[in-house]
Amino acid sequence: MEKLIAAGESFTEISVQRIIEEAGVSRATFYAYFQGKPDILKRLAQKVRDASLALARQWDPGAGEDGAARYTKFFEDVLALHRAHHPVLSAVREVASYDPDVRDFYTADLEGFDEAVLTTLVEQQQAGATPSDLDAVAASRVIVWGGAQAIAHHISVDDGSGDAALARELGRIWWYGAYRRPAG
Repeated sequence: MEKLIAAGESFTEISVQRIIEEAGVSRATFYAYFQGKPDILKRLAQKVRDASLALARQWDPGAGEDGAARYTKFFEDVLALHRAHHPVLSAVREVASYDPDVRDFYTADLEGFDEAVLTTLVEQQQAGATPSDLDAVAASRVIVWGGAQAIAHHISVDDGSGDAALARELGRIWWYGAYRRPAG
């Protein structure tokens, strides 16, 4: 199925029959491994989710004051990963609009990132590196959920030539807008 959506076919328009023909398996075999098309989509997206979350969990804001540059590198990696898997991620966003299981999968993905960012913001506040007047819950929501939308939109309208600029701006927004913004 990944090959089909990468070729530009809409997930919604791809039938189970088409998938089993492309895969060269029987309908019974298909249903022995998958509950349906959305299940395949979630499994394809899971590897992207795991790689993205691993990148996020490696982030240590206390590792030095070059945070904006380190965040820029992080977002370059995130953009490369999302660009490589854009058809699958686009299909997840499409299907999440009407399928509750895929919506829950997509939401859980972003909630995992939100939780990781919230944890680091609170830790940085406790260490005195991030201002105490930062509302860590609101800030993590803005930068995670807003960042996800910005990345998805950017990849859909940009040929890759603007990836470095977007990564730099996201890095600076996260670092100077939350982690190291001035108090007050």
